[in-house]
Amino acid sequence: MSNSASAARAEGSTVQSVDRAVTVLEILARDGEAGVTGLAAELGVHKSTAFRLVAALEARNLVEQNVDRGKYRLGLGILRLAGATAARLDVVQESRPVCRKLAAETGETINITVPSDGAALYVDQVAGSSAVQTHNWVGQRIPMHATSNGKVLLAFGPPELLVGLELPAFTEHTITRRDRLDDELAAIRAEGHGVAVDELEIGLTAIAAPIRNPDGVAVASLSASGPSFRLTAARLAEIAPLVRDAADEVARRLGWHAHVA
Repeated sequence: MSNSASAARAEGSTVQSVDRAVTVLEILARDGEAGVTGLAAELGVHKSTAFRLVAALEARNLVEQNVDRGKYRLGLGILRLAGATAARLDVVQESRPVCRKLAAETGETINITVPSDGAALYVDQVAGSSAVQTHNWVGQRIPMHATSNGKVLLAFGPPELLVGLELPAFTEHTITRRDRLDDELAAIRAEGHGVAVDELEIGLTAIAAPIRNPDGVAVASLSASGPSFRLTAARLAEIAPLVRDAADEVARRLGWHAHVA
């Protein structure tokens, strides 16, 4: 058998396993709980296959076993995933009118990001009037240390975001030393916003502010970005309070008042 044929079979087997695992979750969501025998019958597989599926899901806390009954039910990991999705949808929904207003005021592109797997995940974007052929960042994960959004999330987010953080260089202006990053994060906390000039891409500048929960922890960030020739130091100083106010307004719309003066 050729290597390509073997790879195709392996890929097909993987897809089938994923489909079966999702079906297990759907069955448990429908019935509340089920045993391996019942799952195997509904899936049309051997009990050993069903057991391997629930074992893999259990390892991820997506299912858990009722010790008394020996059956499986949805685990707390499902709530975590659902909560994360709901939180992102809420941020996007509540930030959209604020981002549109800020884009109109500044003429720049406005982005919303949330932390995701050690990166800043772009979940929404509104182009300003000055934007020409705007790059669509939505759905992309961007290194935290090289972007204004990411640095704001590091400065105001939970401490674990900094654990094991790698600092690869993207341009000659990228921060690659931890002591320099720590100094910059301290300055961001003092000023209430972060800036990145030519750090991810030459010619790209952005300024961001945190969207904080009632405990003051950033759960998202809001940024204005544009070409470096337009977003000069003087221009950044002009729009900094607008960006901070917009981020605080999103927090208010989400019902997070505690950190807002």
